Amino acid sequence: MVRSALALAALATTAVPGLDVVATRPPQTANSDYQTTGLLDAGGRHWVIRAPLHPAAGAALEGEVALLANLVKEVEEGRLPFDVPRPVGFAALPEGGRAMVFRALVGRPLVLDRLTPGPGLSAELGRAIAAFHELDPAVVADAGLPVYDADAYRRRCLAEVDEAARTGRVPSSLLNRWEHALEDVALWRFRPTPVHGDLAPEHVLVTDGRVSALLSLSEVHVGDPAEDLAWLLAAAPEDSLDAIEEAYSLARTEGADATLMDRALLVSELALARWLLHGVRHEEQPVVEDATAMLRALAEDVADAPGIGAHEPVVVRDHDADWAPDEVGAGPQESAETAAAETEAAEDEAAEEQGATHGRGPTDAGGGTERPENDGGAAPPRSGGPGPAPVDAASAGRRDRAAVTEEFHLGTELPDFLREDDQPHDR
Repeated sequence: MVRSALALAALATTAVPGLDVVATRPPQTANSDYQTTGLLDAGGRHWVIRAPLHPAAGAALEGEVALLANLVKEVEEGRLPFDVPRPVGFAALPEGGRAMVFRALVGRPLVLDRLTPGPGLSAELGRAIAAFHELDPAVVADAGLPVYDADAYRRRCLAEVDEAARTGRVPSSLLNRWEHALEDVALWRFRPTPVHGDLAPEHVLVTDGRVSALLSLSEVHVGDPAEDLAWLLAAAPEDSLDAIEEAYSLARTEGADATLMDRALLVSELALARWLLHGVRHEEQPVVEDATAMLRALAEDVADAPGIGAHEPVVVRDHDADWAPDEVGAGPQESAETAAAETEAAEDEAAEEQGATHGRGPTDAGGGTERPENDGGAAPPRSGGPGPAPVDAASAGRRDRAAVTEEFHLGTELPDFLREDDQPHDR
């Protein structure tokens, strides 16, 4: 049940003995899973209370509490470069379950528009995500949270696609696109890592140009690291993505994952199918209609795009056809151009000698000397000219992703699996 902010403040005082709440503060939000309220005590310190709204959310919160005990150790031992919530107390709820109280963490929610190319916050974000993925999977497994290998995660996605298809609201072109990617075994050769699973701007706190904390860890599991990059493909400024990807890759110790961003693109597209399923399961018709419209727009955007994981070939000129070095190191084109230039110079010299012997040569209407005609000594054009510019495969992929992600700015209507409403503030 949803409670007033004052009711949650009262629960906080029972959870933390001696806590003297004098005011409520942002965030004061509620979604279908959790209600969150910020608090201010008599000493000027900020707190947050988070209460589940149904039994499933309560079970997820208990899993988060167990995980946080492990993550705090990772922070204190320097393996995580940012902080996480540290539960201070719990208050039992009349309907079952319990609310969690913790000190508000330093930082403010990430503003995606502040991500820029090159070093800076974009690179810091990439390194922070990589640090989470570098954790030992046992940190998650020991807390009793889900663990998926690559094939199990692939089958989970395929099941979601099948369920979405049964609604009759997903364009067939998208279903074919997704199923082809899910059946491409080359995409699913990755090492599972700890995954946040619910990254969104309000769950990433930033201070002094660095990531200072991650929040809302109830969806953490071991799975595909691409999950934690999909939201950035969907919403981050396009020119910041290279910096994020590069910093992330350099911070990972296992080496390059060649299909990481392809899977991230798939996850970002499947987010719309999950939004549709959320509306269907909860019988929220406005959500169903919203998701249906975005799926249609996505189908139009990717109609002419390569399939997920399929990259346009790099165009390379056939140098053997027009550049075969001869004995002295000059290619045929260069030799032809040199010979033509020498011929033209000789003709000019002959014309000058003729002018010196016979007076002025032929003149044009303006009185200037007319250049002698060249009936066969003109330099031949270069075979093929400069040719087509090579296609940068990475840039082509970026353009394809940009066309897709324009439709993923869900704003305040983000589904529960994409965002939480925690917005902690500085102490």
